Amino acid sequence: MAVHTHPGSTDLLLPLPSAGESWDPHTIHTHYFGFSVPETAIGAFIYVRYMPAFPLTQGGVCVFQGTDNVEHADMAFLDYEMTMPWPTIEDGAITTANGLTIDFTEPGKTAALRYRACENRMSFDLVAEAVTPLLARGHVMPGEEDHHHAGTQPGGSEQFVHMTGQLVLDGTTYPVDCYAPRDRSWRQVRVEKRGAVPVPPVGWSPMYFGPDLIFNQISFEPLDTEPAWRGLYDVGDRPSHHFAWVQRGEETRGITKVRRNVLEYHPRLHMALRQEISAVDETGEEYFFRGEAVAAASIPAWPNCSFRDSVFRWEDPHGRTTYSTYQEIWFDAYHHAMLRRAARTAHA
Repeated sequence: MAVHTHPGSTDLLLPLPSAGESWDPHTIHTHYFGFSVPETAIGAFIYVRYMPAFPLTQGGVCVFQGTDNVEHADMAFLDYEMTMPWPTIEDGAITTANGLTIDFTEPGKTAALRYRACENRMSFDLVAEAVTPLLARGHVMPGEEDHHHAGTQPGGSEQFVHMTGQLVLDGTTYPVDCYAPRDRSWRQVRVEKRGAVPVPPVGWSPMYFGPDLIFNQISFEPLDTEPAWRGLYDVGDRPSHHFAWVQRGEETRGITKVRRNVLEYHPRLHMALRQEISAVDETGEEYFFRGEAVAAASIPAWPNCSFRDSVFRWEDPHGRTTYSTYQEIWFDAYHHAMLRRAARTAHA
C-alpha cells in the first residue's frame, strides 16, 4: 500500500457548489482534532462537519473523563450543535457559530485551537505542531468508496501533532502536552441511508511512541479472533484493514497486514475496552501492541450509528507506553446484538 502526502493548502479546502451546481446532500468536509490528559483520564473530541450542499455545519467540543460516559450528557462537558451556519473563514482561521476556532497559522504544519464556553465552564487554548507528514487518506468507512465517482474529487489526510497548551474545566486548569492525531476529509460522500454500509464495527487506533515508531490503522476484527460480530456480516476474503501506515523516523511505510483482537468489550458502551493489535509492514517488519481504555464516551458526531471515542493506554513489546485516541463506529444490527449479549451475561 503506497502512502502519499498532501500539500498544506488542503487544510483550508472547503469548496461549495458553484451557482447552478447540485451536489449529493451527503457530501461532507470535516476537521478533527483531539487531545488527552491521561493522568486524569480526560479525553477531548473536537470536530467540525461541513455539509456544503445546504450549506451548513455541525460540530463543536466534547470533553469526557473516565469510562462511564454512556449518554452524551454523561460527559464532563458537551457543546455540540447539529445545525450551524457556514463558519467564518478569515486568514486561515475557521470559526464556528458556537465559538470554536481552528486557526491554521501554517497550513500542513501548525494550527492553533481556541474555545471558551458561553458560561465560562470550559475553555482551551492549544497549539498543534506537526510531527509527521500530512499523509493522504481515502475513505473512512468500508463501502464508502462505492458512493464516490470521478466528479466528486474526494480526499482526506491524517497527521500526528504535538498538542500543547491548557484546558480549563470547572475552575481547574489542566496542562496539555500530548501527541495526538488529527484528520480531515473533503468532498466525500458519506451516506446516512439505512443499510448503506453493511460492515462490522470499525476501529481506528493511531499511536505515537516516539519519532522512531508512529503507528496507525483502521480495521474491523477478523473472523479468526472470534469477534462479537460473527454471523452478522459477510466480509468475504477482503483484508480486515483498509488503511494503515507506520512512521519510522523519516520513513513512512505502508502496512500489509493487521490483526486486531478484542479481549474485552465495555459492558454498556460495547466498544473495545482491552485489545491487541499485530501488524506487518511492507518491509516485513512485525509489530505488536496491547491496549486498554482509560477514558471512553459515546459521541454525537454521527447520530445514524454508534460512535465511540476513547483514550487508550498502549504498550509495545519493549515496555514503552503511550496514550492516544481509539475510535470505533458501528450500525444498529451490531448494537442490537451487543445488547442481547449484555442481557445474556447479566442473567448468567
